[in-house]
Amino acid sequence: MPQWQKNSKLKPSGGRRHRNQKKHKREMGRYPIETTMGERSVKRQRVRGGNIKNKLYHEQMVNVTDGATTKYVKIQDVLENPSNKDLNRRKVITRNALLKTELGKVRVTSRPGQVGVINGVLVKE
Repeated sequence: MPQWQKNSKLKPSGGRRHRNQKKHKREMGRYPIETTMGERSVKRQRVRGGNIKNKLYHEQMVNVTDGATTKYVKIQDVLENPSNKDLNRRKVITRNALLKTELGKVRVTSRPGQVGVINGVLVKE
């Protein structure tokens, strides 16, 4: 069942809104990709306008920058995901998740489910 990015059927007062048009393909959304640790797995998906998004399902490496240099290091663990308690429990990697690497703690700055890579910045402790 597709997701739709439309207004709610309920008004703020609780009254019902009646649809004045059908659903259109341009309003369609998709379920989020939940990136986890594991062997690298990427799928290409065609999106609106003929563009391509690389959906990252599993990854075990991260691009870490400290401002001056950038290194490609292995992810050891997902420490924290502040966006959602459930994603934190399942160790899903999203933007702002905190990862443990060989260099130290890394905060994810990219959106892995939409970009196809994990980029992060080293967290000063």
